Order: sequence, then structure tokens, then C-alpha cells
Amino acid sequence: MLDDAAALWSADPAGRPLLVLLHGYGSDERDLFALTPHLPAEFAVAAVRAPLAPPFPTPGHSWYPIDGLESRDATHVTRAAESLLAWLDRVASEAASVGLLGFSQGAAVSLQALRLAPERFSFAVNLSGYATPGDLPRDAELAELRPPVFWGRGTLDDVIPDFLVAHTTDWLPGHSDLVGRIYPGLRHAVSEQELADVRVFLEKQLGQLG
Repeated sequence: MLDDAAALWSADPAGRPLLVLLHGYGSDERDLFALTPHLPAEFAVAAVRAPLAPPFPTPGHSWYPIDGLESRDATHVTRAAESLLAWLDRVASEAASVGLLGFSQGAAVSLQALRLAPERFSFAVNLSGYATPGDLPRDAELAELRPPVFWGRGTLDDVIPDFLVAHTTDWLPGHSDLVGRIYPGLRHAVSEQELADVRVFLEKQLGQLG
């Protein structure tokens, strides 16, 4: 279960479009929340804390294990996405709409949540993340709805395995209205140019919502 008290909020989401930020492995809710001044002010922004503690000495929190045999089990990503959906039920039922923005692990969880409940989300932003392999029951429905998804990654990102990048490259176009950007020289990080592109994408989503 996600810690409701740990979430950081920019504003009350009641009646407003909500943008939920999901951090990466070994980080916490403060990381992506620092981007709030660079995001459209029309959103109520919420940054949530992942539920797990990585093995010592890694700091911060994680959405699912990445060490050992458990790291190959996609059910851990699904479980994290289910926790996110339950959290939204508890704290954001009055939001006008919900969009997701995740980095790395958080991006994988964002896409998995989109697959579990396609009707719940207006869009997703996938920064240096991936689509989890394997089929889910509502994938066909997602392919019909085709929600907007921004996927940005760097050419020098050596954290996400090549096979996951290849799978995501094949999978996303068939299940979303994809906006893809590749940033030369960028490692496993977010650049100023990528952040500017994300803002343009988010502003477009606001226009479609409004």
C-alpha cells in the first residue's frame, strides 16, 4: 500500500486535472516533485512514494525488485500499478482527470496502470522507462482507446536493457497515440530539452481536456 501521508501535492485535485508523478528506483517523492515549477500550472500535481525499500546500501524507495529472480516476474510491476490505482481511489476521486508521469521504474508502473485501467487515465509520460512484457486482460481495450503517450529516452541510457527498449518500441505504437523522442548523448536522466518537450505534450493534453 502506498503511504498517503508521504505524497506531495501542489494543489487540491478536486475539479482539476491531476498529474501524478512516479519516481525511479532508489529515489523518493521529492525527486520529480522538483519539476513542478516547469510543468503547466493548470495541473494539480501529486508526487507519490514507492512502497518498497531497496536492498542496502541503496537509498530511497522502489516500486518493484530489480535484483535476483524476482526482477524477472512481471507480477511485481502489476502489483505496484494496482497499489497506485487503490491510492487514486482513496485520495483523488474528485479530480477532473488523471494523467501519469513516471521516470524509469515509475514510467513502467505508469504504463502498467494504463493497461490495468485504460479508462482511468487521459495520458501517460514515459521517461526512460519501458512497457512490461506479457499480456494483460485489457490490452485489446487499450489498443482501441489509444491514449496519448510520450516516450522519451537517451541514446546513452545503459540502464534499461536493450530487449525492453525493443519490446517497448514494438508495443507502444499499437496501444497508444505515441509521441516518441530520442535524445542524443542523454544517459538515464531527464534533459532540459526533454522537459521542454514534455511541457509541450502536457499543454496539448490540457487543450484536449478543456
